[in-house]
Amino acid sequence: MLNNFSPNMLKVYQTCPQKFYLQYIEHLNMPKSDIPFEKGKKIHALANYYLQKIKIDKLENNLTPTEQKTWELLLNNEYFNKECLKSEFSLYSKIGKYWVSGRIDAVMKENDDFYILDYKTGTVPHNPKYDYQTMIYLLCLHKYLKQYSSLSFVYLDLKENKNIIIKFDKNSEQEYTKKIVNICNLISTDKTFKCNKENCKFCEYSKICNL
Repeated sequence: MLNNFSPNMLKVYQTCPQKFYLQYIEHLNMPKSDIPFEKGKKIHALANYYLQKIKIDKLENNLTPTEQKTWELLLNNEYFNKECLKSEFSLYSKIGKYWVSGRIDAVMKENDDFYILDYKTGTVPHNPKYDYQTMIYLLCLHKYLKQYSSLSFVYLDLKENKNIIIKFDKNSEQEYTKKIVNICNLISTDKTFKCNKENCKFCEYSKICNL
């Protein structure tokens, strides 16, 4: 039985249990183009090096004009300019009887206020407050920090040049915990992992899926 879940695993299960089964239980990796993600990878790598105070001049010189514009938006973002506590930070935490994990782009702070940053060069989640990434990262950092004045998740939308801020509090902790445990319970007790048939057209597993 699986007892360690990432945000992406929960998203995949919510999208299609059969895809989850093929990807995470059968461990079948289907070919998928990396081209749409190239800009995001470059920006994330640059941000990590920059926050670690590693020289990035040569990398900056190899950016395309579009990538350069995105990079400048990130450099000028108020949250990106706060004090960096961690960059590319892996966290694990136990929620109920399940372990959840994630890799945070950056954790920034200002006095005792902490901010989880997530750089988005593409689409921001439709409902960011209840996205599994938001919920898991906030719960994990809440347990890691133990004491703080405030904790927020900030999506840095570099496509639209805006910030989406989700504040964490006691109500959030209870609500998020319940949602995470509920879907982990569903996965752990699922015996069929049926295809939901709604996203087959765009699914890389559609040709081998047991419809």
